[in-house]
Amino acid sequence: MATSESVYRRIGGREAVEAVVSDFYDRVFDDPLLEPYFEESDRGALYAHQVQFVSSVAGGPVSYDGADMRTAHAGMGITDEAFDRVATYLHEALVENGVDDAHADTIFDQVNALKPEIVEE
Repeated sequence: MATSESVYRRIGGREAVEAVVSDFYDRVFDDPLLEPYFEESDRGALYAHQVQFVSSVAGGPVSYDGADMRTAHAGMGITDEAFDRVATYLHEALVENGVDDAHADTIFDQVNALKPEIVEE
């Protein structure tokens, strides 16, 4: 876990994660393909859960207390294309907020590993 924990520390901790998540959601909410998935969402709650989630996958001292990925996304009809778009926006937000490629890739890989639990075939 020391490696993951250093990712969280090295990217700048909570402040950096909050900047990344804010940038990430700006991209997601602006995308016509993704807009329908978020129409009736509580954006404040989404933001808070995403900060927890990114912090957790980066090995930070924050635990993700949301529903498991399969439950949280059940019935949403998330496609491969939508998942890939969201993952790409997260990676772009990480890099454009000063997270180096290696650390962005580490976080991206952990998120991408969740694809089978999120995408509905």
